Amino acid sequence: MTSLEQVPAQRAATAAPIADVTARMREIGAILPRQDGVAVFNRVYLSVTEELERRLSDGHFRDRAATGELGSRFAQRFLDAVDAEAAGLRMPACWRPLFRFRRHPSVHPLQFALAGINAHIGHDLPLALVDTCRALHAVPAELETDFERIGELLTGLEERIREDLMPGPDLLDVADPLTHLVGSWSLERARAGAWVSFRALWGLRRCGELLAETAEGIDATVGIAGRCLLTPLWH
Repeated sequence: MTSLEQVPAQRAATAAPIADVTARMREIGAILPRQDGVAVFNRVYLSVTEELERRLSDGHFRDRAATGELGSRFAQRFLDAVDAEAAGLRMPACWRPLFRFRRHPSVHPLQFALAGINAHIGHDLPLALVDTCRALHAVPAELETDFERIGELLTGLEERIREDLMPGPDLLDVADPLTHLVGSWSLERARAGAWVSFRALWGLRRCGELLAETAEGIDATVGIAGRCLLTPLWH
């Protein structure tokens, strides 16, 4: 499945309820071995989606319907990658490193988590934002406030990931390869880049071939970063 196939105007007008996508992620987590790289990311992402679901119920967002639509469409892109891999189909370039190296014994769980977040934020989020605007007949400015609130949720999550998956203090030396690798990637920068990519894709939404080429370029670039994040470090 290419990025071009993921940017059509004919996507479903209404996304599945967010409770449905969290249920699907729980099913995935129950099937996969805990150490599997996709399972590591799935656990991380499930916690984000569950928190999003709680905040939607609590009225945390200005536009509950639009945020729920975005959350569901965003999650579905990860689930689409899982389904594509299971069916032997081609998935977006951004997801291929994680699925290829998911059982590599020399890749740390933190690397799996960050590679999945990199793919999902850098590639899937801009396209999910485009999908949401199309489905709701909205414009980017209408999503920006709640996009920032979702960003606050993700920033808190990143801190918990690093706390839970980072090795003990004895390995946190500046010269340690994992410390160096993790320090080279920032969720905040990735999220800011996702918004810029979304604005670019939205501006090109009527440009056909140029839209597809831009989406493919984003996919490839995010995939390269994911491959670097999964550099084997452990012996």
